[in-house]
Amino acid sequence: MKPNIGLSEKKLSAITELISVVMANEVLLYTKIRKFHWNVSGESFMELHELFQSQYKTLEENIDLLAERNSKLGANAIGTMTEFMKLATLKEHPGKYPVSKDMLRELLHDHEQIIVQLREDVEKCNEKYKDAGTADFLTGLMQEHETMAWKLRRYLS
Repeated sequence: MKPNIGLSEKKLSAITELISVVMANEVLLYTKIRKFHWNVSGESFMELHELFQSQYKTLEENIDLLAERNSKLGANAIGTMTEFMKLATLKEHPGKYPVSKDMLRELLHDHEQIIVQLREDVEKCNEKYKDAGTADFLTGLMQEHETMAWKLRRYLS
């Protein structure tokens, strides 16, 4: 049964597609952070190991909330690596195991890319789709990414 919440089917479809792209990027970043968590070494090993763990746990919760948001809006949540990779705008680097400073730089870059995209998505949800609920939800995600990016940036200062 489709939700009757004041948004047309066309708008709901566009919004859930937008959410699926956000979710795909969250899954890709989650996977990358897990890889770095498993492979970080050297100076500040434990501190970075725990920082990465904190970030991937936050992303894990966000991924679940994104899937539930799509469900609330009447869509199915994507859930295969093929679907995630098709929609993700972030890039993977298979076979590469950077040193800790390069891990931090790469994660910072990805968080900042997500922040920029979320700003655009929030504006679309507010202005184009008139969906304050999704705009507010995405604003919260953006703020979490801003905090994670800030912590990474402090290591690189």
